[in-house]
Amino acid sequence: MSVVGHQPPPFFHRGPAPLARLLFFVALSLLLLVLDLRFHTLELARQVVAVVTYPLQRLASAPLEGHERWNTYLSSFTALEKENAALRHQQLVTANLLLRQEHLELENQRLRALLDMKSRQPVSSQVAEILYSARDPFARRVILDKGAQHHISPGQVVIDELGVIGQITRVFPLLAEVTLITDKDQAIPVQIVRNGLRSVLFGAGAGNLELRFLAANADVQVGDVLVTSGLDDVYLPGLPVAKVVRVDRDTTYAFARILCEPIPGVERHGQVLVLGRREALPPAPQEPEVKEKPSKGRKASK
Repeated sequence: MSVVGHQPPPFFHRGPAPLARLLFFVALSLLLLVLDLRFHTLELARQVVAVVTYPLQRLASAPLEGHERWNTYLSSFTALEKENAALRHQQLVTANLLLRQEHLELENQRLRALLDMKSRQPVSSQVAEILYSARDPFARRVILDKGAQHHISPGQVVIDELGVIGQITRVFPLLAEVTLITDKDQAIPVQIVRNGLRSVLFGAGAGNLELRFLAANADVQVGDVLVTSGLDDVYLPGLPVAKVVRVDRDTTYAFARILCEPIPGVERHGQVLVLGRREALPPAPQEPEVKEKPSKGRKASK
């Protein structure tokens, strides 16, 4: 309790008034600013404070930097995925163009070879394209995009740039059926280039050919090239047909078994050349009969 007429001592020491303190610190700040501006007295203190507070600054800015880096990673990852997808699409498009270009180059080469073959043939011819194979799986037949409207007729020979591939066997108004030389019902008169030996080449199916009715001791060797002999007045002579790949000679049989493989692309190419019919040779001129004149002696006897 306080005594009357006396105040208790203050619990806290009050010190200078707030206004005085404000003026003092303002004056001190101005003085430090002037000294630092004029003499750079606080440069060392500033560097020390910067070094001391640098870890605190990094720690304070770490969450913001981590967030920015995460956003940058996500955005770059998304952009990279889009770029990879675009590159894959471009690669597929480029691969398609390259494949088509290679196909077109090969097709152009075949067409040029066909045109060159056409120029070497003494008969008329026209280029046709193979549309599809016949429905019979046991036959070797293909369908062409030319028919009776294009002056195609049965019996015409079909070749590619390498040789004979077949013969026209059925004709429709806009289509034609070609029986390939590998068909079992197809036969071609041929001769061996090396020695001129003539025979008949038959289709054996499965892309093979067989040279039949040759004696077991016939002069036939592996690698011999067979060309058309032209004896049937259907195939032009000298067209490449096949190559001998195997010769089996058995003394118990009268004929040798000779297997061949076709030289032309019988079941590969898409463009072929249809040869016109061979022109029939004109008949040999007949010599006029000379009538014998009667001799003078006979007249006198009469």
